[in-house]
Amino acid sequence: MSVQEKIRVQVTANPVVLYMKGSPKFPQCGFSSTAAQILTACGLKDYVAVDVLQDPEIREGIKAYANWPTIPQLYIKGEFIGGADIIREMYQNGELQKLLEA
Repeated sequence: MSVQEKIRVQVTANPVVLYMKGSPKFPQCGFSSTAAQILTACGLKDYVAVDVLQDPEIREGIKAYANWPTIPQLYIKGEFIGGADIIREMYQNGELQKLLEA
């Protein structure tokens, strides 16, 4: 299975997937920490967090998958939502909570 296929399966088989550096409990960068904290603030307890530092293929592959150069990346129901700044903005205006409830 190619790395692109592996990513496609991950984002379509799970309702919420966060590609990040580190884990929600031990984030390895400020942006990943912010993204995980926002998901927690939304009341989300059960989501898939993929530590891109553990798999260099995923780390590079996810950037190509969404044509988005940075990590973290959030996917909801298979759809690419954005990185830390977009997640924060959507949380502040209530859009993220609505997406997660739907």
